[in-house]
Amino acid sequence: MIDAYLVPGSVGESVVEDRGSRFVGRVRRVETEDEARAVIAAARAQHPDARHHCTAFVLGPEGALRRSNDDGEPGGTAGAPMLDVLDKRGVRDVVAVVTRWFGGTLLGAGGLVRAYGEATSRALDDAGVLRRERQVLVRVRVGHADAGRLEHELRSGGVAVRGVTYGADASFEVAVAPGRVDALDAQVAALTAGTAALEVGDEVWAP
Repeated sequence: MIDAYLVPGSVGESVVEDRGSRFVGRVRRVETEDEARAVIAAARAQHPDARHHCTAFVLGPEGALRRSNDDGEPGGTAGAPMLDVLDKRGVRDVVAVVTRWFGGTLLGAGGLVRAYGEATSRALDDAGVLRRERQVLVRVRVGHADAGRLEHELRSGGVAVRGVTYGADASFEVAVAPGRVDALDAQVAALTAGTAALEVGDEVWAP
């Protein structure tokens, strides 16, 4: 089981030209196969005059779902090298689309592999990456008298405070690494003289 993985930081684009052929690469973050296929469909609709729209996507923290498509290029010369770039860069929850306009000169298998791989790699460079980590959501309930100081100390200590609500008491939703729950419990107890209550919730993936 992994505790962290990389995703695209934004939408990335690139342009690669080789002997008259033009390759426009795009990568973006997606969370489902339907989202990935919607991005691919949008590229086809945007550029209906292009000869090929080759694709690759990898979904899930461990890359359990992966697909690639050469879209009419010789087998293994487009989708596979695109997928290889995503794997080597360790990026997940990502779809890559490289749209090609043929320039009249055959590039050969090696030329196609280089062009599709380079277009994908440059688009990833343009997008940048974000690190997502496995975290546990914890609800901290405390009296109003201790709320301000507790929030300040948690934030100052690097604890991700995701939200605060006020009612009969103050309720903080915080996210910590799975191995940090006991340390959070001890920290909160020390800051509130043991009056706070912790409720451990679900695990999530968060930046």
